[in-house]
Amino acid sequence: MKKLKEFLDNIDTALMDDNKISQFERYYEMLIEKNKVMNLTAITDRNEVILKHFIDSVALLKYHKLSDERMIDVGTGAGFPGIPLKIICPGLKVTLFDSLNKRVGFLNEVIEELGLKGIEAVHGRAEEGGRDKNLREAYDIAVSRAVANMAVLSEYCLPFVKIGGWFIPYKSYDIEQELADGKKAVSVLGGKIDRVEKLEIEGNGRSFIFIKKERSTPKAYPRKAGTAKRQPIN
Repeated sequence: MKKLKEFLDNIDTALMDDNKISQFERYYEMLIEKNKVMNLTAITDRNEVILKHFIDSVALLKYHKLSDERMIDVGTGAGFPGIPLKIICPGLKVTLFDSLNKRVGFLNEVIEELGLKGIEAVHGRAEEGGRDKNLREAYDIAVSRAVANMAVLSEYCLPFVKIGGWFIPYKSYDIEQELADGKKAVSVLGGKIDRVEKLEIEGNGRSFIFIKKERSTPKAYPRKAGTAKRQPIN
């Protein structure tokens, strides 16, 4: 975990300690072991996991400090970026949201094994979760590394964010066209693109799109499951 520690030390030397390193080590072991029986990640090489999952997940901290906010990770998969962010920022209150029950089971195993508090794994579709009165506009921050274009991902995520909060998708380095195509959807759903931060680590490019929630999301959104993909807002 040397690279991970070095990366975080460049942001703030207080972010990483021996206990957190141990948690990342155990998380890696559990990820690789479970990946033998279910598809969690195509990346299994230790150094690659550290770079493309762990460092990539916590890279957000370079641009946005986190402490005790309430965060939802939509389409979390194997727990990225939610679990790495929770390990580094233990005061963060995290909901890991995923549509596959098997993955949620794995996430609960990781949460228990790592002794993490103030984090839950929830099974459901984003289109349904965004209409749940306990989840809708209940979060300070929504993050997602899910593979969907900006228009679709915004419809999945912005309904969870409270007014004044942030939706921060993890996107590819070359994002300009996708941003232009998704601008209307962001606006319709109550958001405004504030800024884009770009980062490159060992040839791997990442963009963080900072979208401020300025207005309540209209009640019509999110639409029924599958609609956002078939008929994106544009």
